[in-house]
Amino acid sequence: MTPVTVRFFAAAREAFGTRQATVKAANLDDLIAVLSTDASAEAVTVLSRSSFLVNAVARTDRGEAFAEGDTVDVLPPFAGG
Repeated sequence: MTPVTVRFFAAAREAFGTRQATVKAANLDDLIAVLSTDASAEAVTVLSRSSFLVNAVARTDRGEAFAEGDTVDVLPPFAGG
């Protein structure tokens, strides 16, 4: 497990009650599982709808391993008008 910095934006920040956390996880699937543990139903829903950036690059392969020092941005869908 690699420690990664997780930054929460918009509804994710609100659901998790913080802007940033450090989490030990092997990959995105693992990170989502760790974040979901003991999280509110709202936070789990936000995670299920979110996109993820790793070091500012969209990550679609949730099984790709993290490297030490990675930063993961949790980006829920944004509404606009």
